[in-house]
Amino acid sequence: MGTRAWALLLVLCGTIFLEGADIAMMAIAIPSIRSDLGLATDTAAWVMSSYVLGYAGFTLLGGRAADLLGRRRMFLLWLAVFLAFSGLGGFATEGWMLVVARFVTGMAAAFMTPAALSLITTSYERGPQRDKALLVYAGTAAGGFSLGLVIGGLLTSLGWRWVFFAPVLMAAALLAAAVRLIPHQDGQLAHTGLRGFDLPGAITVAGAMLLAAYTVVRLEHDLDDWPLTAASALAALVLAVLFVAVERRCPNPLVRLGILREGPVARANLGMLLFVGAFFGFQFVVTLYLQELRGWSALQTAIALVIMGCDAVLAPTLTPRLVARFGHARVVVAGFVLAVAAYGLFLPVGMDWPYLAMLPTLFVAGTAFALAYGPLTIAATERVGDAEQGLASGLLHTSSQFGSAIGISAVTAVYGLASTGSAATGSASSGSTGPEETLSAFRTALVVPVAMVAAGLLISILALRAVRRASQVSSDSASQTSAKPAQRSGGMASPK
Repeated sequence: MGTRAWALLLVLCGTIFLEGADIAMMAIAIPSIRSDLGLATDTAAWVMSSYVLGYAGFTLLGGRAADLLGRRRMFLLWLAVFLAFSGLGGFATEGWMLVVARFVTGMAAAFMTPAALSLITTSYERGPQRDKALLVYAGTAAGGFSLGLVIGGLLTSLGWRWVFFAPVLMAAALLAAAVRLIPHQDGQLAHTGLRGFDLPGAITVAGAMLLAAYTVVRLEHDLDDWPLTAASALAALVLAVLFVAVERRCPNPLVRLGILREGPVARANLGMLLFVGAFFGFQFVVTLYLQELRGWSALQTAIALVIMGCDAVLAPTLTPRLVARFGHARVVVAGFVLAVAAYGLFLPVGMDWPYLAMLPTLFVAGTAFALAYGPLTIAATERVGDAEQGLASGLLHTSSQFGSAIGISAVTAVYGLASTGSAATGSASSGSTGPEETLSAFRTALVVPVAMVAAGLLISILALRAVRRASQVSSDSASQTSAKPAQRSGGMASPK
């Protein structure tokens, strides 16, 4: 790639770095925000959850909007919205202001990040060049979150409002560079206008995704109020069915339903959901273990977990070589194997484990991310035509966002149930819940990420078998084609 191609890639990757760092910094800053503004526990939790709600609810629509309305237009517009509302969040004086700012910021990310990914998949030549670009993108995404933990700790020590203002500075720099580097291009509706836009499909899919995300988030916040959670899940299902019905009758559907039935795309998205869910679920439990049980500060915890950011180095350096030699399907399997090993090694965590005992697990977990995330991105987009790259990117980011929400909600629910059981046992025996009971609850919650990556490993093995079968069929077809001239000439090549 030339200098301009690398510059464009760095700008597009910068947005996913920005998005990952923004989430990580906010997670570190929440306790300070809550203390300074006097927020209730539920309000503070919704400051984090509103971002997830906006992101997961609109990512699928955002990806398809990039195809139809123009990838450059969507990228620049929503990067500007991200910048504006991140800045507004820094001036918030009430909890509801933060919730609104974070929801709109998440919605902006839902349109911005699929546009960035689809710009990469359509700007770089299919094959090694595109694979390299996607693996750099994957490493940047991981690095943003890992480094964001440390940056968030440092900025929070200066004042939590800097956690909002810092992304504004970076987004402004990216926006200025993107205006010059991203070439002008038209969306598919450039000639037909909005008359060809599937508005009913857009409304139903956004409503279904929002309600589905709300259902998952509620599992994390309030397990007792199950009727409302069940009602939101039912409403999401009804809207999803309505969306399918609308798309089947629409002459120009927002989403071609056939893409959801394509094996490679479906397996890659399900694998991404399970892998990302397990990764964030594991990181969430480890963070609770270090801060609540061991008494580590937020900055100490962030520095301890930064070793998981080794994927930011390995993804663009080691992974491309492995993909070129073994193929992305085998590398994905290796990533899941390492993830199962990493999370499994942490299951017997002790009350006073030294950091050196945790270090191998954290490093292996980061390496697993480097091996799985990028190749899964390749698998989810490589067989999709340029006209639907935004849709494929939206599907992948939707899977990633729902995966992280499901992973964190699942470990939270299991930890809560295990803690309740431990509390009952502790009350019966000693009248209180001790550190050993809390540690037992952490160990029980750690089973969730292990189970998720184990399921993902099975799916990745099935995907590898499908790739092998397709390769064998292609090889047999090529052999039969080359044998036909010889058969027509009695086993000898024609003298002509």
